[in-house]
Amino acid sequence: MERKTGTISIGIRCPIIRENDNLSDIVVNSVLDACKSIGFSIEDRDIISVTESVVARAQGNYASVDDIATDIKNKFPQGHIGIVFPILSRNRFAICLKGIAKGAEKITLLLSYPADEVGNQLLSYDQLDEEGINPCSDVLSLKQYRQLFGINPHPFTGVDYVAYYQDIIESVGTQAEIIFANNPLAILNYTRDILVCDIHSRFRTRRLLKENGAETIYGLDDILTVSIKGSGHNSNYGLLGSNKATEDTVKLFPDDCEDLILDIQKRILEKTGKHVEVMVYGDGAFKDPKGKIWELADPVVSPAFTEGLKGSLNEIKLKYLADNDYKNLSGQRLKEAVSQAIREKENSLSAEAASFGTTPRQLTDLIGSLCDLTSGSGDKGTPVVLVKNYFDDYSKQ
Repeated sequence: MERKTGTISIGIRCPIIRENDNLSDIVVNSVLDACKSIGFSIEDRDIISVTESVVARAQGNYASVDDIATDIKNKFPQGHIGIVFPILSRNRFAICLKGIAKGAEKITLLLSYPADEVGNQLLSYDQLDEEGINPCSDVLSLKQYRQLFGINPHPFTGVDYVAYYQDIIESVGTQAEIIFANNPLAILNYTRDILVCDIHSRFRTRRLLKENGAETIYGLDDILTVSIKGSGHNSNYGLLGSNKATEDTVKLFPDDCEDLILDIQKRILEKTGKHVEVMVYGDGAFKDPKGKIWELADPVVSPAFTEGLKGSLNEIKLKYLADNDYKNLSGQRLKEAVSQAIREKENSLSAEAASFGTTPRQLTDLIGSLCDLTSGSGDKGTPVVLVKNYFDDYSKQ
């Protein structure tokens, strides 16, 4: 019988993962047990995806605010630090800020406005327009911000992040100064010792500051790149990708996942004879059209993946073929013509035009987004996702 399904994404329930658990065993056994329970079998090029959260937990990749403070003191001995472009997040940045403040004497906090890098709003553009504020050039003090705009709780969390971040800094005895600007160079009027906290634009921010006289420049990706007295660390991303674990600890982005993904791939091959692809995924790379929030607060969607997940898809758009090349065909003749075009797309001169409107993104970004939506971030209990038929197309039966 002709197969009637395409890509299938299945959330896999697992035991609660603890530090030092054998995650490879848990993932492999959970996937195979789930397939057995629903009558599926593992096939070549199925994809097993594991959320970064349980990888970091199994690794024990945690650090305390005191660990952060120690690294901050080592890197900023002068004591006055300019923090540039942090995101507005209780989960992502608040605990990091507590540790940073604990390692400083004074913090000048530069917040972008009307929103942070990933779309969390302090204000609306309508508010700026009403007050005649130009976000491209105007630098506001905290006093000016309050006089113009008052208190503006986040539309989803209800948190006034300006007051929240000020309270965090001052709670550890550190002096807090808050300014609002979208040009990172504004911080140089307050201090030349800068901690760059944006995520995806961090390289440009650092370059601009360096070119314009900053003296000490580090990024969140430079903090806790090595262990502090046995703490967790991430050699590539430091504090980027970290999440709140407790009131005084963060769970870092998982470090060095290559052995894990290769071991899962090897064990599945041994148990099933099938060659699967494996990846670790974090935030998906998508944006909420209503709240305007970009989901990707991690530095990358996938910190580790097997060889077969490198690159991007090579697809052609079926509706383009149906509306153009084969507009006079229908039924079985149309199906056969489209299937043949797909099989020949590597050598087809028309494939370039037929690919218009497809999604030219990295495989790991697309698959990671699918898995993030499947597993969710709440209480589903499915930190592993099995994706089947992702590499199939209309021509395959």
